[in-house]
Amino acid sequence: MSSQQKQSASRAADAPAVQEPAGPRPARLTAAAALTAVEGLALAALGAYMLIMGLAGAPDSAQQAEMGGLTVLALAVLPLVAARGLWLRRRWSRGPALITQIVALPVAWTLVNGGGALIAAGIALAVAALVVLVLLVNPTATEALGIGPREAP
Repeated sequence: MSSQQKQSASRAADAPAVQEPAGPRPARLTAAAALTAVEGLALAALGAYMLIMGLAGAPDSAQQAEMGGLTVLALAVLPLVAARGLWLRRRWSRGPALITQIVALPVAWTLVNGGGALIAAGIALAVAALVVLVLLVNPTATEALGIGPREAP
């Protein structure tokens, strides 16, 4: 073991253990986790549908449909992991959940402008994204995740 590795190991041993937030999970955090999970599951379902239709259907380009399905399945991982982290009250999960909602807003706008049945899907996505954003910036949720105000240096 090098001296640098020994110093890193001793610093890790001296660092205080990360404490789990105490008390019950606030309803706001539960709702944010549930909505984020629903978004992730919807993405996973869409990706699976695209992949199956690319393999079994008759798309214009099977390769493009399959790649699109795999891409959407990969994108579904972020909200699902963030939802699990929110459910378990992990501090790191707030960032990915916020990013997911911010990215969902332009997608919702595009769906609304698409017309037809896409309007309802776009409105539902926009409402869900805005609700989760509001829930995640709420002080109750931030405290439940162990995120407090920044300390002055």
